[in-house]
Amino acid sequence: METIKYAAEIIKELHRSVEQIADAEAETLADIILQSNKVFVAGAGRSGLMGRAFAMRLMHTGIHAYVVGETVTPGIDKGDVLIVGTGSGETRSLIPMAQKAKSLEASVVAVTIAPESTIGCLADALVKLPGSPKDQASGCHTTIQPMASLFEQTLLVFYDAVILRLMDKRGQDSGRMYGRHANLE
Repeated sequence: METIKYAAEIIKELHRSVEQIADAEAETLADIILQSNKVFVAGAGRSGLMGRAFAMRLMHTGIHAYVVGETVTPGIDKGDVLIVGTGSGETRSLIPMAQKAKSLEASVVAVTIAPESTIGCLADALVKLPGSPKDQASGCHTTIQPMASLFEQTLLVFYDAVILRLMDKRGQDSGRMYGRHANLE
């Protein structure tokens, strides 16, 4: 298959995936973010990269957002939220983060393929995303893409859609957000 045909198939897969996301779950996430003092975003590997992009856009909207593990990330407290993007919901480095956030009375939101996972069960709110886990033998979702690429792409598109919803709820536009864009580049 030619490269462009692969790209077209990936777009079709993303379209099918996005159509499966529950509006109510997405709206709940947006509301939790708006009600929180600070937003912490966590994920491992490529899911973590999608989370970093989300945290940046949250900052552009004026929300106090942090990436877990960065040197300038403050402590989490009651009234804050930890958003964990994890396909499996079983990533060993992320489970203690969710447990610690809960012990400090912060909210936890899991964005995952697996609501019944350890992190899914720890979460106060959950957004179920479709996608293929790394172990494709499970047969959860068919994709031409390797490993968890479909989940990670859907995660980024979903996070960007949440940003658009937050912009709508706060009466913001891209012009206003540019005022918070990095200017030491």
